[in-house]
Amino acid sequence: MTTKSRLLLIVTLMLLGLTAATIVNISLNFREYSINSAVEKSQMAANIVKDGLTAHMVNGIMDKRQYFLDKIATSNNIKSLWIARGDKVIAQYGEGLYTETIRDAIDREVLKTGESVQKITENAKSSTLRVTIPYKASTPIDNTNCISCHNVNRGDTLGIISMEFDISEMRSSGMITILKILGINLLFIVVVLVLINYYVTPYLNLFSNLQNGIKKAYSGDFTHKFSTKVGGDAKNVVEQMNSLFHKMQETFGDIKHNLATFIPQRNASSDPLHEAKTIISELSDIYKFKKTIELDASKDEVYSRIIDILKLKYHVGHFAFYEVNNITSERKLIYSTEEDTICFEKTNKNALECRAHRTNSVTISTEFPNLCRACVAINIDYVCIPFNINHDVSLTVSMTSENRDEVELMKKNISSIRHYLEAAKPVIESQILMERLKDTSLRDGMTGLYNRRFLEEIIDKIMSQADRKKDTYSVMMLDVDFFKMVNDTYGHDIGDKVIVALSKVLKDNIRESDLAIRYGGEEFVLMLCNATEEGAMAVATKIHSAFGALSFDVGNSEALKKTISIGMAKFPTDGDTIWKCIKYADTALYVAKDTGRNKIVEFKADMFKSGDEF
Repeated sequence: MTTKSRLLLIVTLMLLGLTAATIVNISLNFREYSINSAVEKSQMAANIVKDGLTAHMVNGIMDKRQYFLDKIATSNNIKSLWIARGDKVIAQYGEGLYTETIRDAIDREVLKTGESVQKITENAKSSTLRVTIPYKASTPIDNTNCISCHNVNRGDTLGIISMEFDISEMRSSGMITILKILGINLLFIVVVLVLINYYVTPYLNLFSNLQNGIKKAYSGDFTHKFSTKVGGDAKNVVEQMNSLFHKMQETFGDIKHNLATFIPQRNASSDPLHEAKTIISELSDIYKFKKTIELDASKDEVYSRIIDILKLKYHVGHFAFYEVNNITSERKLIYSTEEDTICFEKTNKNALECRAHRTNSVTISTEFPNLCRACVAINIDYVCIPFNINHDVSLTVSMTSENRDEVELMKKNISSIRHYLEAAKPVIESQILMERLKDTSLRDGMTGLYNRRFLEEIIDKIMSQADRKKDTYSVMMLDVDFFKMVNDTYGHDIGDKVIVALSKVLKDNIRESDLAIRYGGEEFVLMLCNATEEGAMAVATKIHSAFGALSFDVGNSEALKKTISIGMAKFPTDGDTIWKCIKYADTALYVAKDTGRNKIVEFKADMFKSGDEF
């Protein structure tokens, strides 16, 4: 129902209600007036009859009273009139005429109580008022003294007079009057409605026009043109609204399209302004995030920021964050809220087992049963988001929950999470490049082993970690025997082959937790973490034997074999710092060379000459 229809309906109902109240009030008043008029007429007639009967009695013509009563009834438009004697009058004068008898219960009640009774009898065709009035013995102030003629006490009921009045005509007149009033009111209602419709319609049309414009504006459309036929303030409002909408269109008309270039792939919204506000807020948060990570010192710090976003902004309770080497397909767990992840262990060795990484698409477990075959979890749903950083590195965020509502929330946040990863992408790429450059500066270009500079930078960190975890290190210093002669005799190309071959032997015989460093020239340092004395000696022996078994082609069908000497020291048994242990291992190496070369020598405190100790 339109506003106009509602307004007209409300006014109509109010006027009809007022009309009904007026008619009811008039009807009640008219009825009361009609009854009161008839009652007054009955009182007047009763007094006339009383006076007339008294006169008849005094003049001795009581036998002529019926004629008198008939005349009274006829002259006063009384439908019927009769009288009845009380018991004391009957006892004194007899029953009276045949018409002067008690006709009904009302006559008996009035004779008994001495109180008047009124009763209205109505049907569809007529309406009759019955009035019965008692005659009582007169008081001393009356002109006549009833007691002088009747054997009664003063105030006793001598008899009654009953009358019936036909008030149908009054009822008809009342109905006609009410119908006239109703007609006048209905005509008034019609006139009022016509006037309201004429004067209010333009304002209602203006209201409807404003409503339509605002509805379009709510959907981001400010092209609506407001119009009205009303002058004055209404016209000013329309002009101001048109001016406002024009400015709004210029300001916000293309906002959704422009923002979509920054944050694409958002779900459609019925409220573009609210969506724009949301996008701007997210852009602001992402900008702050990006400015923050640009100042972070390492890739790991950037990763920790992403983890904080997942925890604090998106309130993800259970997730794992991975870095994937796209070249080797190895996957490294950066962070996990749980001790055990939902993936099989083999997935970390071959990331292609992960459906999200392999397909480079978001994997949502609720879309299909057992969607990812690499998932070991039961009764746990997951949302896995892959994100490619560059040709070499990609990331995977694996979010899990047993609650389907949480999974639905994760699905809604996928796009937003990817926006943060997109913002972090150039920073992570830069950090990866910096790590590579740093790693290059810390590695020996020919052997690929770490260099002395790396050892100098990392030694404090190793010491700190060793103190905290109570780690031990077996330190070895290795040197190729008579290496200068190789360069001088066969050239530096052959010398480089010997160095590269030795570095390969070192890498093949140590663990991932151990360090192999080209200390300088033909000297190498090995640091074996938490190795026993027996284990360290076994590694030294394997390296010594493996290198001694190598043969180098130097041309002219001549083969060259070389040996190495190894000095060993133990941290913290031999020295309280690793630098001391390196020095002690170097001392043991010189002892090996001085005592014939091609051997393994463990450091002893007595190897120092006086004044050589630290």
